[in-house]
Formats: sequence, structure tokens, C-alpha cells
Amino acid sequence: MPKSNYSIKYLPSFDRELTEILYYITFVLENKSAAKRLLNNIKIEIEKRSKNPKSYEIYKGKKKTKYDWYRIYINNFTIFYTVKDNVMEIAHLIYCKRKLDNIL
Repeated sequence: MPKSNYSIKYLPSFDRELTEILYYITFVLENKSAAKRLLNNIKIEIEKRSKNPKSYEIYKGKKKTKYDWYRIYINNFTIFYTVKDNVMEIAHLIYCKRKLDNIL
């Protein structure tokens, strides 16, 4: 019997980062279609991952954390999430070239 999906919770940090990135792509780069594609891909990948979010590689940062961090790669961005009980908490959307250990 297949596992049911985990609940998805978007944290304020993720919402803020997503808004900033979509604003930049839409208004600074003037590429509304790219922003829409990115948003659509993010939604699709998070939904796919919610079926079994713990079956992926754990991110090993320099800081010790209470919960394990997992990653989803989308284009030039990385989504970071944790799993608490039956909830997949989407915490960050980070441009891949940034120093991750300063953020997580």
C-alpha cells in the first residue's frame, strides 16, 4: 500500500524568499513567463516530494540542528525543508551560488 502524502507547511521565511525572487525575475529582469515557470516548477516538485520526503539525501551543514534538512533542486535554486512528524516544512528558497552554511 503506497504511503499517503505528508502535509505541507510553508514557513514565512520561504514565502518571503519566494516573493523576492519572483519580484526580481518579473520586474527587474522583466521576464514574467520565467517567473511563472519557476513558480509552477516549485509547486510541482514540492508536491512530488511530499509523497515520501524522508527518502532523499540529508543536507549536512556545519551547524548541528534538531531536525534533518533535505533539499530540492530547481533550476538555479535550492529548496530546503525539514520533516516533523507527518508535516513537511518548507523553510527556504535559496539561489544556488549563495553560501548555505550562513543561512541554515
